[in-house]
Parts: sequence; C-alpha cells; structure tokens
Amino acid sequence: MSVKDTKAEVNTITYDKDKIEGKVGSIYEAIVIMGKRAEQINAEIRTELHNKLDEFAVHNSTLEEVFENREQIEISKHYEKLPKPTSIAIEEWLNDDVYFRKTEDRK
Repeated sequence: MSVKDTKAEVNTITYDKDKIEGKVGSIYEAIVIMGKRAEQINAEIRTELHNKLDEFAVHNSTLEEVFENREQIEISKHYEKLPKPTSIAIEEWLNDDVYFRKTEDRK
C-alpha cells in the first residue's frame, strides 16, 4: 500500500478498542505492532522526502537563493499534508494489511 493512496485519517479520531486488540488478544501487543509499523512508514516517507529534496539542492548558494527555492517548499508542504505514520499504521492494522508473527521463547 502506498502512503499517497491511503485513506487514513488526518485528524485524531477514536478507534474501537475491541477491533484493535481482536487479532492478538492484547491491546498492548497490538500497539507494539502498530508502533513498529509506524516506524517503518516514517522511515520510508523520510527517505522519499530527502531523495526528492536532494534533486533540487543547490550546494553553492547564498541565503537568498535557499529561501526562494519554491520547488522544495511545495514538496515539503505536500508531505506535511499527508496523514501521520501512526494513522497509516492503524489503518493498515484495521484492514489486515500488516504482517506480523509471534516468536515464542525456545528453551
């Protein structure tokens, strides 16, 4: 699932606790799994953003030229409007798009 195609909420909403914990039986396990997925999404977004901004980077510029780079500003504004990684992770969790597995202690 692409971050740009997600239907995740941009604003804060309340989720049904039973739907979230239903897959693993524990709200805490579900939160840990969603948190790890949110970290992965955040890393993907950050890498994509830095790659796009590097295309427009001018390395020997004056301060005025840095502030006038409209392309970088527009790209940054676009990424600011995206849903937060946590919202995307919750949406993926509720839609069964997250793969996880439990590792049992082996003795």
